[in-house]
Amino acid sequence: MEIPRGFKQEMKERIRYYIYEEHGEEIGELAAENWLHFFAEELAVPFYNQGVADASEMMNQKIMSTEEDLEALKRPVKGKK
Repeated sequence: MEIPRGFKQEMKERIRYYIYEEHGEEIGELAAENWLHFFAEELAVPFYNQGVADASEMMNQKIMSTEEDLEALKRPVKGKK
């Protein structure tokens, strides 16, 4: 996965800040890059997949709502009960 340079640098800084704030440890650029790589390769996929599943569910709900709206627009055929 290719992460844009500016975003990558920002994420590494956030990781370094988090480690310092939570554990009182300063980590270097390489350690932050290793953490970022771990997050991107190991943890991002389940979050991504959940996002896709959530989007799919939302689309299904919108399709059902649209089908209901279209059904309500139908007019009765004369002479048919």
